[in-house]
Amino acid sequence: MHRLTWFKLVLIVLPISLTCLLLAAIFSLILVPTFAEIWECLLSKEMLFSLKLTVWTSLLSTFLVFLVSVPTGYSLSRIDFWGKSIVKTIIDLPIAFPELVLGLCLLLLFGKPEIQKILGAAGFDFVFTKQGIVVAQFFTALPYSVRIIKSTFDYINPRLEFVSRSLGYSMFETFLRVSLPLAKSGLLAATIIAFARSIGTFGTVLILAGGSYMQTEILPITLYLNISYGNMPMAITSGIILVIVSFIAILVFEKSEASI
Repeated sequence: MHRLTWFKLVLIVLPISLTCLLLAAIFSLILVPTFAEIWECLLSKEMLFSLKLTVWTSLLSTFLVFLVSVPTGYSLSRIDFWGKSIVKTIIDLPIAFPELVLGLCLLLLFGKPEIQKILGAAGFDFVFTKQGIVVAQFFTALPYSVRIIKSTFDYINPRLEFVSRSLGYSMFETFLRVSLPLAKSGLLAATIIAFARSIGTFGTVLILAGGSYMQTEILPITLYLNISYGNMPMAITSGIILVIVSFIAILVFEKSEASI
């Protein structure tokens, strides 16, 4: 039986205290409005618009993130090339600096007349539009997905891929038949986190796509606008939905990570 030392006691009390503090903060959000107020807000025209726009833009951006992050994560895990560490650092940059900075960078890029002209010819317009929401969510969620997928492939023994190649399969066939099936838990975790980050993206969307009422209004924008208006029940309802989505995402992520 190990003796309970002061250091061990601190290590136990600290995470429990932090958990209680976070729970108190979350429950203060949930317990303020009545169920009738939450239900009324959920059925409001603004909330239904916000939910619909949030879901379809997040699904689209998550799909695009998945398409890009899987080969990118695999490349960073398996292939050595000049400048690899620089590429990895730059891809990770949006994790380190605020979303507002990322949004400003994207606005300055896609707001250039030359870029707008090229994109406009192809039918795209990313500044203060719904398309801009998807772009903002994509660049916000991508680094998280790439990191998870790279780590997943790092844990997979390369020998299994070498065996496949020795049996005559090409690199692409090995990737499809060996690497991806072995990485399925990590791919699921990356997808869930990308979806959660897309739903929760605020600063990048606000700067690039704007925070227009019933135009580019996703859930975080709904929360922001209604706090500005003083409509607390609507803001709190938006917050509750975001908290629930985040909780489910983290829960699934932990389960997926445990099975990698």
